[in-house]
Amino acid sequence: MNNYDVTVAYRIYPKIPKTPLVFKDSKYDLAKLCLKSFKDSMGSLKVKVFALLDNCPPEYDAIFLEYFAEEDLNLIRLDGIGNLNTFSMQIKLLLDQDYSQLIYFAEDDYFYLPNQFESMVKLLQNHRDNNIHFVTPYDHLDFYTLDLHNHQVEVQFANNKHWKTSNSTCLTFLTNKEVLQETKEIFLTYCKGNYDASLWLSLTRHKIFNISDIIKYYFNDKFLFDLIKSAYLHCWKQILFGKTWKLWSPVPSIATHLESNYLAPGINWQDIIDQTIRESQNN
Repeated sequence: MNNYDVTVAYRIYPKIPKTPLVFKDSKYDLAKLCLKSFKDSMGSLKVKVFALLDNCPPEYDAIFLEYFAEEDLNLIRLDGIGNLNTFSMQIKLLLDQDYSQLIYFAEDDYFYLPNQFESMVKLLQNHRDNNIHFVTPYDHLDFYTLDLHNHQVEVQFANNKHWKTSNSTCLTFLTNKEVLQETKEIFLTYCKGNYDASLWLSLTRHKIFNISDIIKYYFNDKFLFDLIKSAYLHCWKQILFGKTWKLWSPVPSIATHLESNYLAPGINWQDIIDQTIRESQNN
């Protein structure tokens, strides 16, 4: 079939994240803001959306129907199956569908800049030389604050944006079906207790072989040591014998996780979001 530019599996649930930048007392309003920004970021792309509504009340259906045509939307209502199960469902849905080769894993608390998503799609489409396997929209603050991300990077300029290789990200990212098929067992370790950062470390293979770093983390940073440890416990075959996969992130960011302490740097997200909210209220 392949009549869409990208197929999205969008996970959503009605609980409020830890410390959102806005709508701290209303997940419905937060979810609506994020989905609107996601739609606006798509620009002219033709998108198929699988919405995984995990224990969401009926009004959440209306959010998706407001921003996406019914024929482009599959609403999947789930009875509180939880984060791990919805992630494994994303993998299965995106591999089994034949709407597009490009596929996107989406979480419900990201805010996107308008008309930016297509730059990620073009990046993947224009590099079929196995140089680009995964693209995240999120220039994570951790890239600049954690020693874990202190590693050599590749940089390129494409589609009016700089892109750099990263060693990990969260579980919101773009790839294609072929790459996901080859790496799905690594992603499924998340459902068996692995950390998201740890599975990415095993795929990108940065900061995972440096014994001096591992010893340093053991004595000085239990969190980073636990990430390395979990990567080896769950993905040692991939780390030792597997292929090195490349994950690329944009500078400046295309989107941000809305947890207040981890906003993508270099962008005044509060002002942009406040303006978006005002415009929505006036329409």
